[in-house]
Amino acid sequence: MSDRQPPRRRVPGPAKPVPPRIRADRGDPHRAGSGGRRPPGPGARPARRPSPPRPAPQQALRLGSPRPRLRMVSLALTLVLLAFVVRLLQVQAVDASAYAAKAEQNRYVAHILTAERGGITDRNGVSLAVSEDADDITADPTMFTRKQLGIDDGPEQAAALLAPILGQDQADLARKLRPANKKLRYVKLAGRQTPQVWKQIKDLRSALATKAETDKSTVNVLAGVFSDPSSQRVYPNGDLAAGILGWVNAEGKGGGGIEQQLDKKLAGKDGKIRYAQSGGRQVPTAGSTETPAVPGSDIELTIDRDIQWAAQKAISEQVAKSKADRGYVIVQDTRTGEILAMANSPGFDPNDLSKAHASAMGNAALQDAYEPGSTAKVMSMAAVLEEGAATPLTHVEVPNRLHRGDRLFQDDVDHATWYLTLNGVLAKSSNIGTILATGQLGKTQPQANQALYSYLRKFGIGGSTGLGFPGETRGILAAPGDWSTSQQYTIPFGQGFSINAVQAASVYSTIANGGVRVDPTLVRGERGADGRFTPAPEPKKNRVVSEKTAKTLAQMLESVVDDEQGTGVKARIPGYRVAGKTGTANRVDPATGKYRGYTSSFAGFAPADNPRITVYCAIQNATSGSYFGGQICGPIYKEVMEFALKTLQVPPTGAKAANLPVTYKP
Repeated sequence: MSDRQPPRRRVPGPAKPVPPRIRADRGDPHRAGSGGRRPPGPGARPARRPSPPRPAPQQALRLGSPRPRLRMVSLALTLVLLAFVVRLLQVQAVDASAYAAKAEQNRYVAHILTAERGGITDRNGVSLAVSEDADDITADPTMFTRKQLGIDDGPEQAAALLAPILGQDQADLARKLRPANKKLRYVKLAGRQTPQVWKQIKDLRSALATKAETDKSTVNVLAGVFSDPSSQRVYPNGDLAAGILGWVNAEGKGGGGIEQQLDKKLAGKDGKIRYAQSGGRQVPTAGSTETPAVPGSDIELTIDRDIQWAAQKAISEQVAKSKADRGYVIVQDTRTGEILAMANSPGFDPNDLSKAHASAMGNAALQDAYEPGSTAKVMSMAAVLEEGAATPLTHVEVPNRLHRGDRLFQDDVDHATWYLTLNGVLAKSSNIGTILATGQLGKTQPQANQALYSYLRKFGIGGSTGLGFPGETRGILAAPGDWSTSQQYTIPFGQGFSINAVQAASVYSTIANGGVRVDPTLVRGERGADGRFTPAPEPKKNRVVSEKTAKTLAQMLESVVDDEQGTGVKARIPGYRVAGKTGTANRVDPATGKYRGYTSSFAGFAPADNPRITVYCAIQNATSGSYFGGQICGPIYKEVMEFALKTLQVPPTGAKAANLPVTYKP
């Protein structure tokens, strides 16, 4: 075995770069071609292929410097940010309070809290006027815009739905929902609506909202309609005592009667609430400020509901039967002056004024001025007795005709010469006898006129009744120096001056009360929000005639009813002594100012010897049947007086009447 190693196999590897050899081209003769290169021979490397020519490199674009543009962008951003900073400083620093106030104003709304109106009751606590829960229908006009609803006629569509429910004109409602002030957030569409009305609106609004969730073409045009708690005036007895009570108008103010006269006491004091709202809804967590409302006082009247009902029923039936223009009945407590009833016919229902006639909406018993006629003769007789000019037994010769001044006077019936006592003059209601009797009040006619005038004034003629009732008339009584020639002789028997029905009743209550006049009253007192009852002030009192004169007059008035020759026999009440007087006067037509028709009346009190109650009745322009006061008002007096005596449990006195003579033998 040979120690010689076998030759190693050469593993090909990467060729090492051979540095180029630099040779000087000296014109070697063996170099081929003009290049002087040697032609390849054995073992020579092959010549490299010439590489293709490279294209010439393109010249590169040279970009401009970005710094100017960056400076401009930075400057613009800086200016924008600076504007925002300045505006932010203005809003949050310079005008912060103004913007805060404006935001507060738009966010917060204020509503009036209507005070509960006080009730009105009769003397026994029976409700005559009460307030019940109601709703003021309101709206936010900004919720009816195109921006909110997506339609242009939102107010009109809402008005079309609300008009039949609220009973209002559709165009008026649309105007309220599209106010000129585009920022207005609160309008009242209808006040004091029943809960049923609001429920109907609320159900319709809910139905529209439900439908709008599934039907995209449906728009809830009632979304901006809301309600505020309020109250509604209700009169439980309908038209009973409506002339006294009056009514409350749409603004919640008293429109007549006690409702108007005592409106401030009844209305109380409204409160106010201010709260944050969103979408017409109160935000509970945002807080609120509230000034509570103070309820009004309850008013207790002197009226007795049952007696009022009896009086109203009686006068309404007679006015209808007589086809008269109107009539009134007054019932008064003779001792206190309290009005127990004041009935008018025709009347009205304050619960529904749409059916009321304008001429019937007042209180005619206090607002009508008319000539009283023969019921006023009791004042003439009072003057004659008080002045000592005559006594009930004084003889008065009454001719068929009496010439005085420029007139020829006569009685209501044609008669031969009557030989009457002064008592008989009153019993038979003789105009001529009254003229003759009052002529004895002075040595001259002007003196007699002055004396009579002074007594008429003491009885309250030509002055206020003391009630202070809205629209009350004082009547008309001229000063004696202004009396015409005929007035000097007509005023003694009740023509030539005017009164109202309460004044007429007060005259008889004065006689019944022993000659002391007590101002009539309609209000007994009030009960405030604290529950305490405050009585009404004591009425004024003044003596008109002596007690003796008043007692004598009462006896003379009994003859009118009890004596067969009297004119008031239809007013008799079995078991009771009744004092009364008839009246039938020419009536001045308020439309023409001329005499047309008659005023029929009856006035009196009972029991005659221990008076408790006065009743006065008058009927204007009866056109069917009798128009004499004793015939059509006497029965009303009897009916109402009987009812009142039983209601107040006034027993008969049992004493016998004086039965003063009516005539004498010449």
